Amino acid sequence: MFDPPLALASLSGEADADWARAGSEFAGCAFLGGIAIDERSRTGARKLVDRDREEFLPEDPFAFIDSQLEALDTVPIRPAVNVRSATREPIARAARVCRDRDALLEINAHCRQDEMCAVGCGERLLADTERLRSYVETAVETGAAVGVKVRTEVPGVDLPALANKFETAGATFVHVDAMDSEHVIADVAERTDLFVIANNGVRDDETVREYVEYGADAVSVGRPSDNSVVLEQVQSAVDTHLGLESNSIES
Repeated sequence: MFDPPLALASLSGEADADWARAGSEFAGCAFLGGIAIDERSRTGARKLVDRDREEFLPEDPFAFIDSQLEALDTVPIRPAVNVRSATREPIARAARVCRDRDALLEINAHCRQDEMCAVGCGERLLADTERLRSYVETAVETGAAVGVKVRTEVPGVDLPALANKFETAGATFVHVDAMDSEHVIADVAERTDLFVIANNGVRDDETVREYVEYGADAVSVGRPSDNSVVLEQVQSAVDTHLGLESNSIES
């Protein structure tokens, strides 16, 4: 899917084309966003801004996605876009932009901010299985390569079973924020043939090795994604434990 199997994970209001370009020396993929793409999620994002969080709130989110991907046309990194939506139709529109730019589309079922959950997106989607599955199916129908960003430790949510639903709906990958439940990576990897990206606490050889032993196909770096020292350490560990070619697949 991308080589090396190291991704930069989306950071709301920070993960743009310039950020991806800066990390392209180390990573094989960069998830831009998260980007709120329907009115309900944009309402939630505005409330987040009101309490001093950074958010992407361009007038036209789809034109913004396209322009950011265009800016990466000559950058040696696989682009991806993390989107938040409480409704299905905007997912298809964002997917078509990603398809045309050979970018991955990542549906955000991960954000746990109250403002996002209140409007029915982010983490709230994990408990709304059929709606989330329909988002994946809708995006896949456009011809885009599609995945979902999820988190562990959400009460009542069986992530391996949910990942299986993503796969059945045509998803290519799942991006798992393991929180303090790294063993769930193994459960997801055993249950599906999805490309599994492990996230949370990825900093050095030890953390990369642990995720690889649990069956991850790739790892991602979140908050330190603008720290070249951390990225160099993780890149070296990825080279050691995953190799530069062993987990590169075509989407």
